[in-house]
Amino acid sequence: MQQKRAIDTLFCMDTNNLTLKQKRSVSNAGTEHDPRWQSVVARDQSADGSFFYSVASTGVYCRPSCASRLARPENVRFHATAAAAEEAGFRPCKRCKPDQLALAQQHAFIVAQTCRVIDEAESMPTLDDLAAQAGMSKFYFHRLFRNITGVTPHAYASAQRARRLRETLQTQETVTHAVFDAGFNASSRFYSTADRTLGMAAKRYKAGGVKTVIRFALGECALGSILVAQSERGICAILLGDDPAALLEDLQTRFPKAELVGGDAHFEQLVAQVVGFVEQPAMGLQLPLDLQGTVFQQRVWHALNEIPPGETATYTQIAERIGSPKAIRAVASACAANPIAVAIPCHRVVRIGGELAGYRWGLERKEKLLASEAQSRKTRK
Repeated sequence: MQQKRAIDTLFCMDTNNLTLKQKRSVSNAGTEHDPRWQSVVARDQSADGSFFYSVASTGVYCRPSCASRLARPENVRFHATAAAAEEAGFRPCKRCKPDQLALAQQHAFIVAQTCRVIDEAESMPTLDDLAAQAGMSKFYFHRLFRNITGVTPHAYASAQRARRLRETLQTQETVTHAVFDAGFNASSRFYSTADRTLGMAAKRYKAGGVKTVIRFALGECALGSILVAQSERGICAILLGDDPAALLEDLQTRFPKAELVGGDAHFEQLVAQVVGFVEQPAMGLQLPLDLQGTVFQQRVWHALNEIPPGETATYTQIAERIGSPKAIRAVASACAANPIAVAIPCHRVVRIGGELAGYRWGLERKEKLLASEAQSRKTRK
C-alpha cells in the first residue's frame, strides 16, 4: 500500500514527462472534482462573490454565474477575489463584469436607496419619479421592489407613513398636526383610512388606546387551554397553551392599555363556537377577524387562509405565492407572529419534505391539528 502511494505521488509530481493529452486529463480531473466547478456549470448566482474563475484560453476572469460559453475544465483556474485574478494576469469579462457589483447587489442597493428616499420624503413620491431615479421603467422597477422587499412601493410608503403617524401622535399637541407631519396631504384622506391605519380612532390612539374594549374568555379544548378575545372589529386573538394565567398575561402584553372585560353569556356562546372550530377546523369559522399586522404579515396570513384543510404548504411555496420567493425567513417570522391560532392556519405550513417545525403553540398541537384535518378530509371523501 505504501509503495502504491509513493508511485501515485511521483506520478502526480512528475508531470514534465506527460504528454499534452495526459496533462489536460490531470488538470481536467482536478477542476471537475472541485465543488466550485459545479457552481460554474450551473451558473449559480448565489455563488457570486464567493469566488471567481479565470480561463487560460481567453485571458479573462468571470463570476460563477457568467452566461458566457462554458470553458474547458483544463483551462479553468479559481481565485478567491477579483484582485487575485487580476494579479494572476487576467482581465475582467465584459459580459458579467466581475470587477463591478453583482446584479443582485446592484438591485439591492437601488431598492435600499429608494426606501431611504421614501423614508425621508415629506409626501409620497410617485412611482414614475421613483423609477426614474432608479433608471428603470416603472413596471420593471415595481416588480423588482416587490421581489426584494415583499411589498409594493406604495404599500411600503403607506406602512412608513403609518409608523410616522403613530410616533407623531404621541408628540404633537393635536391630531391635525400629527396627520400633516406624518406626510398626509389632506386630513380628509387620513380620516378615510384612519381605522385601517391605526386599528382605532386617531384620538383614541393618541390617548394610548385606553378606551378600547376587548372582551375575552378562557376555556378548555382538545388542544389544552384556550383564550378567545374580541375587539369591536372582530376576533383579535385565539391563544393556545397549558396555563390559562399565561394566556391572559399574553393578552395583556398585546393590548397593554386596552380595557379587558370578561365575556358575558352571549360571548360564552361565541367562545363555544370558536372551540368547536378549533377542534374541527374543517367546519370553518364564520366570524370577522381583527387582524393587526404589517402589510407583509397580512399578505402572508391571507395566503395561509388559502391552504385547504387537510393540506399543507412549505414556507418556500408561501413566499412564491405572495410574489416574494426570497422572503422565506420573513414568511416564517410572519407565521410566528400570528395571534389567531387555527383561524389563520399557520399550522399548515411545513418545511420542505413535510417536516414539522416552527409552531408557536407547540409542535404537538400542530401535529394533532394536521392529523385531525387529514382524518376529516378522508371522511368527507
